[in-house]
Amino acid sequence: MVYKMELIKFWKDNFKFNDVEINAFKQINREDFIPENLKNAAYQDVPLPLLRGKTISQPTTVMIMTSLLELKKGDKVFEIGTGSGYQAAIIAKIIGPRGKFISTEVVPELVKFARENLKKAKIQNVTVYEDDGSNGRPLESPFDKIIITAACKEFPKPLLEQLKPFGIIVGPVGNQNEQEMIRGVKDKEGHLSLEFFGPFLFTPMYGKYGFEV
Repeated sequence: MVYKMELIKFWKDNFKFNDVEINAFKQINREDFIPENLKNAAYQDVPLPLLRGKTISQPTTVMIMTSLLELKKGDKVFEIGTGSGYQAAIIAKIIGPRGKFISTEVVPELVKFARENLKKAKIQNVTVYEDDGSNGRPLESPFDKIIITAACKEFPKPLLEQLKPFGIIVGPVGNQNEQEMIRGVKDKEGHLSLEFFGPFLFTPMYGKYGFEV
């Protein structure tokens, strides 16, 4: 708990995360979303390994991406890359019970792990699919916000089509060795204006619009 409070102090000194975002972080136990043998490292500000080369992002990265989405109560949010379900849990708390969070993951073991973790955390407004998220979920679109938690070469075109006018998409774009965190905001004509938030390193996104396996 001490390390958790130290992180919050660090963010308050160095970032502009709002109280709703900070409170969501407080309510979700990161230790419940990582392997048993790493629980002592839960609040170190580093990514931690999950399985099959996948990781859970460091807490600061999770909070940066959450904040860039400018979430509101009742938002419908789509995610590529469920991982352990931690990012989903944070966002689900912010959008509240009227909000809906749809997430996709290609690693079957992580789908199972995430569903178990979210159930344990009593998160009920998240649905996790074993699916190639780069195609989006056309039948459940349009979405207010889209978050990509894996490295992509560009924002997949199907996602941009499934994003509402004035919606926001956030994700790391680049090659497999380095990406730039980018936020895109869609205008009423369907054009995307981009903002850039510095270098990041994520594991690659696979699928039709991702990298080769």
